[in-house]
Amino acid sequence: MRILMAASEAYPFFKTGGLADVTSSLSRALNELGHEVWLFVPYYRKLYEGKSDRLPPLEKSGLTIEIPMSSKLVKGELLWTRLPQSDVTVMMIDQPEYFGRNSLYQENGGDYEDNCERFCFFNRAIMEIARRLILRPDIIHVNDWQTGLMPALLNIEYRQHPAFRETASVLTIHNLAFQGRFWHWDMLQTGLDWRYFNWEQMESFGQLNLLKTGLVFANKITTVSPTYAREIQTEKFGHGLEGVLKNRAGDLLGILNGIDDNDWNPAIDPALAANYDLQTVMQGKAANKAELQSRLGLQEEPSAMLFGMVSRVTDQKGLDLITAQADEFLKENIQMVFLGQGDPFFENKLRELHDRYPDRVSVTIGFDEELAHLIEAGSDAYLMPSKFEPCGLNQMYSLKYGTLPIVHQVGGLADSVRDASPANIEAGTATGFVMPEYTEKSLCEQVNRALTLYKDRAMWYRLVQTAMTRPFSWKRSAEKYLSVYRAAREPFIS
Repeated sequence: MRILMAASEAYPFFKTGGLADVTSSLSRALNELGHEVWLFVPYYRKLYEGKSDRLPPLEKSGLTIEIPMSSKLVKGELLWTRLPQSDVTVMMIDQPEYFGRNSLYQENGGDYEDNCERFCFFNRAIMEIARRLILRPDIIHVNDWQTGLMPALLNIEYRQHPAFRETASVLTIHNLAFQGRFWHWDMLQTGLDWRYFNWEQMESFGQLNLLKTGLVFANKITTVSPTYAREIQTEKFGHGLEGVLKNRAGDLLGILNGIDDNDWNPAIDPALAANYDLQTVMQGKAANKAELQSRLGLQEEPSAMLFGMVSRVTDQKGLDLITAQADEFLKENIQMVFLGQGDPFFENKLRELHDRYPDRVSVTIGFDEELAHLIEAGSDAYLMPSKFEPCGLNQMYSLKYGTLPIVHQVGGLADSVRDASPANIEAGTATGFVMPEYTEKSLCEQVNRALTLYKDRAMWYRLVQTAMTRPFSWKRSAEKYLSVYRAAREPFIS
């Protein structure tokens, strides 16, 4: 199958969150199953040049394009490289005015005002390049609002072109909270006729909504866990699009993300102080814990239970619960490590927590990939009490690294973590601690349960080994995506 994957970020090139990991890992897994994959991303020039010595070489294709954007023509150029450890071709669209900035989507705490224009250009550029290169994709797989215009462009403008007559589109929702909502006059940036700006297609509550556009025009819709696929059809989790999703329920499927053993594997991870596997996990985690404590200025105390968290710093991720109860937690022999950035309010709350407990709480504002890996390996437990979580990857990384997660029973967290209840422990399936409710009380109960079980080293070791053997293969997830692709193509090849 010929698959065109489009996303606004992809690891190891450009990353703000799990979307980058998923698009690259899924592309690699599909390629390993024998399919031809082109992965399209913008060329964020400054971000690439800042780490070009650690990335594969980037080549000029010689192809330039001109895209009509409202009242002007905007030029772009196609660059290409390979996704590491694969034969996936990565196509990067270079447009310095749109993508030669310091960040992907926002700066100084606010979104770029021309985000609609930037990503409408990106969508149109991909379609035009696919036409010019005669890629003839069987599937165009788009991800989140930044590529949500492409299914509409395929159906409205490109369907009759010979290169697209048998092409189907699939949209994956990674987080429904981010929808690409813009004022109605930005409809001009899409280049589509105003007749599509209506409540059944591209308009939502008076605004242009690029995610809704993709949901309406895509042949099939997926999201990143089975539980989240059900949740987003309800008013509580639907963010205003639950009606659209209910209407498309027959075309909507939840597929749990996998993790890539090339990037997340404690046995070979170069970021760790000591590599380990099932047989050496306790010694390996002890060595990484000591390194983490030393590097971050914490008390080098092996018996202290260390809780880690690598996350966007927002209330969605449970920072409101954690910061409200942290003083209570720290009455026990506990240490806490935080890495991430986001809401200045919660960033300051974490800094204040560090100021009160400088040798027991570490706070790093920003992102550091190597430190993220060390936190997963050196922590005893992982904090992920998200208010909602479409899938989540860090809880899977934690399980792989023998770090037991504390999670809220929503979305992919509910699908990937088994609570350490007496019955599950007896059955040998327990892998973490699950909050049934999003409350401070529920979080405290799970932290206390974890602390109690941690003191029973034999029991803790048993849970760690169970966690490390949970199967989260991208091959399994990729095979499910292929089934969706085949179903999406049926109307065009029958």
